[in-house]
Amino acid sequence: MKLLFEDIDEPGLNTLPIYERRGGYQALREALALAPDEVLGQISESSIRGRGGAGFRMGQKAGFLPHGDMDKYLVCNADESEPGTFKDRELMQKSPHMLIEGIVIAAYATEIRRAFIYIRGEYEHQADILEAAIAEARDAGYLGEDILGSGHSLTLVLHRGAGAYICGEETGLLDSLEGKRGNPRLKPPFPAIEGLYHGPTLINNVETLATVPHIIRMGGEAYAKLGTETSTGTKLVSVSGDVQRPGNYEIELGVSSRELIYGLAGGPPSGRSVKFWFPGGSSAPVLTADDLDLPYDFDSMAKAGSMLGSGAIIVVDDSHTVLEVALKVAKFYAHESCGKCVPCREGTNWTLKMLERIQSGEATPMDLDIMASVCEQIIGNCLCVLGDAMAMPIGSMIEKFREELEAEIEAARERADAAALEDVVPLGVADERAGPMPVH
Repeated sequence: MKLLFEDIDEPGLNTLPIYERRGGYQALREALALAPDEVLGQISESSIRGRGGAGFRMGQKAGFLPHGDMDKYLVCNADESEPGTFKDRELMQKSPHMLIEGIVIAAYATEIRRAFIYIRGEYEHQADILEAAIAEARDAGYLGEDILGSGHSLTLVLHRGAGAYICGEETGLLDSLEGKRGNPRLKPPFPAIEGLYHGPTLINNVETLATVPHIIRMGGEAYAKLGTETSTGTKLVSVSGDVQRPGNYEIELGVSSRELIYGLAGGPPSGRSVKFWFPGGSSAPVLTADDLDLPYDFDSMAKAGSMLGSGAIIVVDDSHTVLEVALKVAKFYAHESCGKCVPCREGTNWTLKMLERIQSGEATPMDLDIMASVCEQIIGNCLCVLGDAMAMPIGSMIEKFREELEAEIEAARERADAAALEDVVPLGVADERAGPMPVH
C-alpha cells in the first residue's frame, strides 16, 4: 500500500492547485475541527515511529513537551546527509505541500506557533521548491495568522544548512539553527525540555511529518493496522549500491528484505550475488546474504544485530572487498567528525589509519583486534552518535569477515615485500635507474 508515494510522479504535484486537487490540506481541515489533544491522540494511536533513524514513537516524543503558554518550537530535520539515504530529497522535491501540511498539523497538536525546516545545504533545488510552496501555503491561509479561521497561527521558516553531516544530529542542528557552529550538545537536557533558544522543541524527520496528514485522514487506529504490531505503517526505503534498479520504494514495514532487494530493486547485476548489505544507511552494522529473508522492520533489524535507521539499504555484491568498503565508511566519518569529543575525534582517525595500514601491507592480524577494541570503546561514549556510526559498521565487518581481512593483510604484506625486493640492488651491481657506477 502506498501513502506518501501514491501520486508522487504526477506532474505539478509540487504546486498548490495540483496538491489540493489530490485532496491536499483536507487532513488539516479535519485536524483543525478537533481539539489539539485529540489530534495528538490520533498520532499516538497510530504508533508511528520516527523515520529519521532512532525509531522513537512520535506521539510519545510529542507528549514530552510541556503544556501551557510558552515559546515552543517545531523543527523538521531535512538535513539528509547519511550516505545511501535520498528519500526525503524526492519527497520534498515532488510533494513539498505534504510536508508543510504535516508540519502545520503537528504544530497544532502540540500548540506550537513557530516552526523551522532545516534543509541540507546541498539541496539547493529542493530548497527553492520548498520556499515557493511555503509562499503558496501562506497566501492560501494554510500558514500565518488564524489558519483557516481556527485561531491557530504558525510561522514556518526554511533554513539552509552549509553541508556539515554533524548538523543532522538533532542538537548540532539546533546550534546551527541558532547561528553557532553545529556541535552536538550534552544531553540531558533533551530538546523536548530545552532545545531551540532554550525552549521546548519537537524535532522530527521529513518523512515522519509528511505521514501525519495520512494518519489524520485514515485515523490512527487504521494506520496502526498497516505494517507490524511494533513497526506500524509504510516506510520509504532508499535502495542503492549493487542493484539493477536503485531508487526509493514505499513498502509496508515487515516485508521480506529479499523482496526489497531482489523483487523491487532487481538484485545485483547478472552473475553477481549479495555479499553483505547495510539495512539502515552507512552507519548500520552490516548483515550478510544469510539475513535476506528477515522482515524489514525496526525490531527484526535490531534482533539481527543491526538497525533499520533512516531506511537506506546499501547492497554490496561479491565483486568488492570488505576492506574497500570499510575504507570508504571510515574516511567519511573521520572527515565529518566535528572533533568536539575525544572518542569520536581520535577513534575515527585511528580506525582509518589502521585500515590504511592493511591496504599498504604494514598491518598484522593483531591490528584487527586493536581496531575491534577501538570500535567497542567508541560505541556509547561519544557526545552524539557520529562515532558510533563509524564504529558499528566497521566492527561488524571485522566480526563477520575476519577471515577475509586476515587474508587481505597477508596478501598486502606479500605485495609490499615484493615491491621492496624490486628496489633492492645487489652489492656491486649497477642500478640502471641510477646511471653508471662511478670510476675512480
